[in-house]
Amino acid sequence: MPASTLQQNLRVGLDALRANPLRTVLSTLGVIIGVGSLVAVLSVGDGMEATIREQLDATTSVLYFTVAPVTTEEVDGQQFPLDSFPVFTVADVREAARIEGLAGLTGEVTGRSEASDVRGRVRRMVSVWGITESWQDMAELPIAAGRMLNADDVHDTTTPRVVLSRALAARFADADSLPSVDRLLDQVILLEGTPFTVRGVVADSSAAENAWVSLATADRALPPTVRPRAVSLSAKFADVVLADSVRARVAQWADARFGPGTTRLRSNASRLEQAAQGILLFKLFMGAITGISLLVGGIGIMNVMLASVTERTREIGIRKAVGASRGDVRSQFLAESVAIASFGSALGVALGLTAAFSITALMRAKLPGMGIQASVSWSTIFVAVASAAFVGLVFGTYPARRAARLDPIDAIRHE
Repeated sequence: MPASTLQQNLRVGLDALRANPLRTVLSTLGVIIGVGSLVAVLSVGDGMEATIREQLDATTSVLYFTVAPVTTEEVDGQQFPLDSFPVFTVADVREAARIEGLAGLTGEVTGRSEASDVRGRVRRMVSVWGITESWQDMAELPIAAGRMLNADDVHDTTTPRVVLSRALAARFADADSLPSVDRLLDQVILLEGTPFTVRGVVADSSAAENAWVSLATADRALPPTVRPRAVSLSAKFADVVLADSVRARVAQWADARFGPGTTRLRSNASRLEQAAQGILLFKLFMGAITGISLLVGGIGIMNVMLASVTERTREIGIRKAVGASRGDVRSQFLAESVAIASFGSALGVALGLTAAFSITALMRAKLPGMGIQASVSWSTIFVAVASAAFVGLVFGTYPARRAARLDPIDAIRHE
């Protein structure tokens, strides 16, 4: 159909709608309500999902995952230790930290060790953590004095350094009659008899007695073992949305470095996926309910268009008598139907956005800690408008075909 003919049909159809503005508005009520409900549901649902993601990111470990060596094998339902398995080194940690999509990655190994002062007045069994320089960025522990281990501390294995928890530092400060734990900086303590220089004190409020040393010197701070200690990698996603692709890249790196099946990756992202699935089910369910409103709106459009065909039978006959084809008449009435739906969708989008922001404002008032906001995206607007246009086409097809099939002579004789 030529563009000029299509424009003429659209113009004729719009003129017919303007001739009956009240009927046109009434016929769009179902579409307005349906589109408005759909926009409100999708916008509120997207806002709820974003809020839940933020809360899970802040209160749980969904952004974190670990890569650990496989240290056992299962035989007949029983677990048996492996004599050899991958042991991550400082070089491995730094290589893995360059993988795209990571906000941080550190290596760590832990165990129990005897800590004492050089005079032997304090002897404590403490938890020793072997870490790399990026560990502080991951743990975000406050420092009371000095600093956490940096790259120089991790690289320099000739002068082992240690950072103490506040509780452990207080033990050594009391033994030396020091007025504060600050005085322990640059002092020497013994871990399994090996001297370590104190570089910092962590400002934690717990009673746990911990010591942090570099991963490269951890073997000297821990008792000897027959098997090597399992070093794990702790990492953080830069964006939880990209978690699947980042996990795949990390797994690919580990398989290429140590061999397939020698490492295991664990994360808590399943909790976020469960929440996202719950929100998706909510949106699908509510979307199905709002679809009923669109269906009712489509029926209203079809009724109005059938009435219009009956009222304008003589007009249709004259148009066909002067050369209008069936396609011209069909496109004219389809244009009217789509125009009604589009007009309703425009009003529905405005109504839906108003409802979405009003609903989220009410939710924030009732739940101050939620901070939920309506999330409006172009995809939401597109789905709503496309749904309305589809309804207009589907429910306008029958009236348009009925008008196109009218016999010109019978139509002209119609009173």
